[in-house]
Amino acid sequence: MFKRMDEILIEIPDVEKPDPNAAAAVQELLGGKFGEMSTLNNYLYQSFNFRSKEKLKPFYDLVMSITAEELGHVELVSHAINKCLRGSTQYKEPDATPLGSVKDARLSYHFLAGAQGAMPFDSTGNPWTGANVFNSGNLVEDLLHNFFLEVGARTHKMKVYEMTDHPSARAVIGYLLVRGGVHVVAYAKALEVATGVNVTKLIPIPSLNNKAFNEARKYEEKGVHTKLYTWSDKDFNAIDQIWKGTNPEDGLPLEVIKGVPKGYAIPEAPAVDEEFAPGISPEDFKEIANRLKMAGNIT
Repeated sequence: MFKRMDEILIEIPDVEKPDPNAAAAVQELLGGKFGEMSTLNNYLYQSFNFRSKEKLKPFYDLVMSITAEELGHVELVSHAINKCLRGSTQYKEPDATPLGSVKDARLSYHFLAGAQGAMPFDSTGNPWTGANVFNSGNLVEDLLHNFFLEVGARTHKMKVYEMTDHPSARAVIGYLLVRGGVHVVAYAKALEVATGVNVTKLIPIPSLNNKAFNEARKYEEKGVHTKLYTWSDKDFNAIDQIWKGTNPEDGLPLEVIKGVPKGYAIPEAPAVDEEFAPGISPEDFKEIANRLKMAGNIT
């Protein structure tokens, strides 16, 4: 089961810097082949279909815990996209063409199908597809695929980071570069335990070094790259049989943290009247409030 909290993993800068094309680029990190939708669903279905989970519990626990973290990553990237889109248009009467300023945006679907919010698509508007899910049932094959998937995801994050200087996008990507690096190392260590092969020798592909990224370096200085969370109050503790030793990049000791990291408030999304969202006028709100009071016997 999943337990949800009304929080996100990091604080995202609240800036007024609309950049629809930056939002389109960040969409790749959500709905692309190597995006967070893919990492989440790969691990989710591997966890559902895991064979011999009692005998292979450390590997099962690892996939389960990383799955939970990926849910938070999907959420985080979505809010980064929303921040990039915020303020792209201003309310005007319909005949004044209030959405005219974004008709040439690279991904107009943000404005046509939603209300300037994230969508489960890649950077060109192709919907995310379940064909991106790999689940062979063979433990080593799946772990090797996951290692490759995390490496590909890191490459895409590095490139999108270089595409935009939007503070919200960079804050999220910087954090995910660090946490994605954790997952690269975790799957490499899992493969070493399963096969005896030191997969960390393959690193860098690309380099796990985050010193060139300001928004990633600050998290490494706090040791975020050394921690793997169980994402559970009492389960998945066997990951300490895999997540142990030192980080191959800087030699710092690795640590399993029971539970979840500290969360932060989810950003408030203001109304976008020109998109008819949420479509509740002040008068409507008063009526809704009155009905809620009546339903709750509140005077």
